[in-house]
Amino acid sequence: MFALDLITTEEPWRADALCRDGAASLVELFFSEQLDDIAAAKQFCRACPVREECLDAALARREPWGVWGGELLANGKVLAQKRKRGRPPKVRPEPTELPVPQIA
Repeated sequence: MFALDLITTEEPWRADALCRDGAASLVELFFSEQLDDIAAAKQFCRACPVREECLDAALARREPWGVWGGELLANGKVLAQKRKRGRPPKVRPEPTELPVPQIA
């Protein structure tokens, strides 16, 4: 039995995933360390019909990293957000107030 046969028989939802293009052209996007790539991968997942199944399966497998089901995983757990590389700033930046829309 080939690994591909094992995946399709155990996880039939993969055939309906939007990221499955047969050429693996989106692998770099879903496993990137760049914040903009992670945001793009999450956005790509929003319209996927098997998003919930993908996330559930990734959590069950304890995927070590990547975007699965529209969520960023690290060490088998969902991360709320990923910060930029390097040391965090010593002083937390002041929060900016958003303008309140005026209703006419």
